[in-house]
Amino acid sequence: MQNLQETLASEGLAFVYQPQDIVINLCLAFIIGMIISATYKSTHKGLSYSQSFMLTLVFVSLVVSMVMMVIGNNLARAFALVGALSIIRFRTVIKDTKDTSYVFMALAGGMASGTSSYFLGIIGTVMFVIVSYILHVTNYGSFYKSEFILRFRSQRSLEERGYTSIFTDQTRSASLLHVEPSGDQETSVLTFDILLKKDITPERFSREIAGVEGVSEVTLVASKVDVDY
Repeated sequence: MQNLQETLASEGLAFVYQPQDIVINLCLAFIIGMIISATYKSTHKGLSYSQSFMLTLVFVSLVVSMVMMVIGNNLARAFALVGALSIIRFRTVIKDTKDTSYVFMALAGGMASGTSSYFLGIIGTVMFVIVSYILHVTNYGSFYKSEFILRFRSQRSLEERGYTSIFTDQTRSASLLHVEPSGDQETSVLTFDILLKKDITPERFSREIAGVEGVSEVTLVASKVDVDY
């Protein structure tokens, strides 16, 4: 322990952080990073999910915590560190703007733990997690959620005779997105945005659509959590 304190003293850290403080700060930064990354994973929507981004959130918390302890109360060291880090160029583009908030939270968590602001780091992380889950559960900001994209070919002479009644009975909404007439003008490919009722399964719905006279090439694609309007 004496040798460790002498080493810290030679590095200028002895009067700022004790060895146990450094261990606690790094452990708290790791826990905060894990909580933030787990929240990101459980509340993520869309196709931009990345495991490396989850790992980055944990690493950012740890690294920022170490940086804050290295800087301490030394203003000159802070400017030197900014100059050293300015040569690093980040070329990775964050696909989802919401992911930026997780990066900032990881930075804030690392700063709080690195400066021994334990209460602020813990409360801030708890509030961030609670707000994230509230916004996720309530689907805040989404005007409409798509569930399935239905595409099929229908004879033009029989259009809307059979499948409209199925839409009425089994869907909460059915919006026509696209109509593509065939070259011979005998059939059309129709694309609908479908939101099924709770007691209707996709298998049953697609089977009944396929059984309508004049309907063929039925394709039902799940778009849940992928398409927001």
